[in-house]
Amino acid sequence: MQPATRSDSRVTAGVIALAAIALLIGGAFAGLGVEGARDLSGAASAFDPYLLRVVRFTLWQAVLSTLLSVVPALFVARALSRHPRFFGRGFILQLFAVPLALPAIVAALGILALYGRAGYFSGILSQIGGQSWPGIYGLSGILVAHIFFNLPLSVRLFLEALGTVPADQWRLASQLGMGAAPAFRLIEWPVLRAALPGVAGLVFMLCITSFTIVLTLGGGPAATTLEVAIYQALRFDFDPARAVTLTLLQIALTFVVALALTRLGANTVGDANLPVAPRRHLSAGTAETVLNALVIVAALLFVAGPMAATVFAGLGADLGRLAGESAVRQATLTSAVLALLSALLSVVLSLSLIMARRALALNRGIGARTLLEHATDTGAGFVLVVPPIVIGAGWFLLLRTVTDVLAIAPVMVVAVNAVMAMPFAVRAVRPAYDAASERHERLCAQLGISGWNRLQLVDWPSLRRPLATAFAFAMALSLGDLGVIALFGSDSVQTLPYLLLARMGSYRTADAAGLALLLGFVCLALVLVADWLGRGEKS
Repeated sequence: MQPATRSDSRVTAGVIALAAIALLIGGAFAGLGVEGARDLSGAASAFDPYLLRVVRFTLWQAVLSTLLSVVPALFVARALSRHPRFFGRGFILQLFAVPLALPAIVAALGILALYGRAGYFSGILSQIGGQSWPGIYGLSGILVAHIFFNLPLSVRLFLEALGTVPADQWRLASQLGMGAAPAFRLIEWPVLRAALPGVAGLVFMLCITSFTIVLTLGGGPAATTLEVAIYQALRFDFDPARAVTLTLLQIALTFVVALALTRLGANTVGDANLPVAPRRHLSAGTAETVLNALVIVAALLFVAGPMAATVFAGLGADLGRLAGESAVRQATLTSAVLALLSALLSVVLSLSLIMARRALALNRGIGARTLLEHATDTGAGFVLVVPPIVIGAGWFLLLRTVTDVLAIAPVMVVAVNAVMAMPFAVRAVRPAYDAASERHERLCAQLGISGWNRLQLVDWPSLRRPLATAFAFAMALSLGDLGVIALFGSDSVQTLPYLLLARMGSYRTADAAGLALLLGFVCLALVLVADWLGRGEKS
């Protein structure tokens, strides 16, 4: 079946989408290249002991975060897998999906409210240490925040892997009377071992590109990563040469990790919805049941603690006064408008790439894939190699001699957030579009239905829910993002995360807690809507 042609409007739309992505990323590289060529000596002089210390800390915190997230996740996932039916299991899995929906700055506020110098646990921690609790800023705070985000993700990915064990193996193990230790060694561990490199690589990638957590919990030069150092070089020191050197190092680092992830077959997008079908495994003994219960409860308390602290601290703020502040209302309106535009652009670009890839595949038949088809297939995922702060830094350097870079903040926020949400949007929409194309492609070709008429009359009924899912998720990601707005934001252009960071910096912690509650609630609601829409489509 080869009904598509190279003049297909879907291919044209995909080419335009690829051009837009190339312009965004290429412009950032152009800015870096121009600035580097302008001050070669300054870029070379940036290789000093401070730079080496930043690189070392970036890698060290990522390694520690990965170990402390992935190793416990193995035990939690196995405990949940060994007990497929118990009261509250579904709630725990849903709770483990919440960190994926929370903006990083909201989670940071919750961790500070729980473990900070004036946090809920500060008294207990002071008694344990025998002196006044100093707080959790620095490496310890970064590790706790990374574990909060990545432990639940790792658990769900390991659970997905354990769910692939054939039922026949469990049936045979039960017939042989196999105990817990042999079952782990012969059945569970081979599956977990196969998934381990990919999960660990994904978590490591997330940790080396972490910006907001390190910015809010880093605690100074001793706990600074490459991305935060880029931000500081441009916004505080205004040292473009150092910023270029740091950015190039960050790109090289993420490229190497992304290449390793590709070789390992890791899922670089992650999934908030990893349903694990309950299945009766081997019966667990009393001792194992107690141990598994302790593991699950400990993980549950660790993940639920910052969430509960965020809610309690937010409710303790003067929410009425905050709602009446013009700065809060303006930041809320700005966030909503930018998130709407970003989500819309993300969905349009993603759908264009999806349609173009399908049209090119139909036109190719059984031949080898063309370069254009390969680009439409991987274009959305390529943006994961270039962190948002890197794209922002490149455009900041490119435009600083042409215009007021702070004046173009809305454009940069919308563009970068839209592109960064594309891998999630593609994941949500592509299966539905491919299925619809499989059903209707030949009929559309015979009737001459194409372009807008086809999208409206034929594809839209199948794509409504997936597109709404992608839109809601992209909007939640944009609402909670701090990476680009931290670089381009100003008093005249503020989003809720930017205002929240400003209130934290001025030690107005009660206001920051109230804003965190508002932002977290909105983002969580959007992701729950996306989850509901996605489940409705699957059913």
